[in-house]
Amino acid sequence: MTGNAASWFVDRHIEAGRSEKVAFREAFNDGRELTYGALAEQSGQVGHALLRAGIHREERAAMCVLDQIEFPLLFWGAIKAGVAPVPLNTLLATDVYAAMLNDSRASIAFVSVELLDTVLPAIQRSPHIRQTVVIGGRAPEGTVSWSDFIKDAEPITPVECSPDEVAFWLYSSGSTGAPKGVRHVHESLQVTCTTFADQVLGIKETDVVFSAAKLFFAYGLGNGMSFPLSAGATSLLLNSRPTPESVSDVFTQHKPTVFYGVPTLFAAMIHYWDANDNRPEFPLRLATSAGEALPAEIGRKWQALWGIDIIDGVGSTEMLHIFLSNRPGDVQYGTSGTAVPGYDVKLVDEHGVPVRVGEIGELLVCGKSAASDYWNQRDKTRRTFEGEWTRTGDKYELTDNGRYIYCGRTDDMFKVSGIWVSPFEIEQALIEHPAVLEAAVVAQRDEDNLEKPKAFVVFKDDHDSDNLEDIKHFIKEKIGKWKYPRWIESVDDLPKTATGKIQRFKLRQLA
Repeated sequence: MTGNAASWFVDRHIEAGRSEKVAFREAFNDGRELTYGALAEQSGQVGHALLRAGIHREERAAMCVLDQIEFPLLFWGAIKAGVAPVPLNTLLATDVYAAMLNDSRASIAFVSVELLDTVLPAIQRSPHIRQTVVIGGRAPEGTVSWSDFIKDAEPITPVECSPDEVAFWLYSSGSTGAPKGVRHVHESLQVTCTTFADQVLGIKETDVVFSAAKLFFAYGLGNGMSFPLSAGATSLLLNSRPTPESVSDVFTQHKPTVFYGVPTLFAAMIHYWDANDNRPEFPLRLATSAGEALPAEIGRKWQALWGIDIIDGVGSTEMLHIFLSNRPGDVQYGTSGTAVPGYDVKLVDEHGVPVRVGEIGELLVCGKSAASDYWNQRDKTRRTFEGEWTRTGDKYELTDNGRYIYCGRTDDMFKVSGIWVSPFEIEQALIEHPAVLEAAVVAQRDEDNLEKPKAFVVFKDDHDSDNLEDIKHFIKEKIGKWKYPRWIESVDDLPKTATGKIQRFKLRQLA
């Protein structure tokens, strides 16, 4: 492994002769492009500008930046300078930004102009921010524009560092509560590329990749930036929310060969194309899913539409990307596959004892892409990172053929009649009903104070919620009479993180 991650991901492409090749292309507006040569030079200029602004090594640079050309320039420029970039979710409220800025103690903030009204009040409340840079528009009083910030800056070479030094931070998605600052070292990025990207996906220099999952979180950061850069490929960037319409437009206009999505989006796209009979036509060779386990029905429908499988895998912010996955040519829907080369996994019970085949246990993973720690959360760090092993908080079952079946988050599991129930199993059965688009299941206590399944359901546009008893009967026949949801509540949408994960803790509060 190299020391400074920017040397391998960015600068080595110049010697490899890729200076004129497009590294990033914006799939919106005028479609700006950034070549590998421009990425190397301009990220070096950003590094100089940070040092010139008095941002010292190991300080933090907060990034409230949409998926646009400036994102990779800033991310790699900061790393070249030894400054830790901290990409933040671009869909949050002012108070949440204020909490993250205060927690990270970032010294400088970069904000896409579209987010300024929400983020600037949070910046103004921070005692740590010394400068604010506005990307893509006029800089208001007290801030500086991106163009002025980098004006006359000379490219720097990456600072020498250890592969074990902290390179960047990410904040966990908040599917189970408040986000946590997760710190990753330089080596982590390259590890995810030499394992999952190379040995499972087989990313090629000729690929054009498109990640609907955004760059600000771990899955999207790998998909849309580190993976294509590892192979010298081209990445498409979309700065707006991915919808079936916008994703279809990107497919039609830019024809990616690799697409990264999340289960919620895959389901919505399939429904959109079915309803409008307008599936784009182009040679997609690979599709992947993560964020939450992929329901088997969605995978089968996608395969019928495209003739290729969705490669469903499991990753986490703590491990940076996917460590458990199906493989091209070896997909079994309804399972999360097997360990990615370079990682070991195991299932243990509440006492840390390995469980037997067919039993449910918590998934632990061992691999070199593990985070160094949670910032300022020592107890949580010690509970999660146990030597070489990382607790995922996910419950799984190991099949007799060595594959892993997702059962739910540790906090989501509950018992009915003394037997563990997987909310995900019930949810999979629910979305196989022709009227159901999405579903989430939590525990609710009945009149005897016993826990039973309750379902929150989003119905398809052309179906209504009148026949709930029919759905209950459908579930009884599908997975067993004791597992069916005793209550079904129709909702317009489900609470989710920006990564597409259902926030069941919010539904439990409702229940």
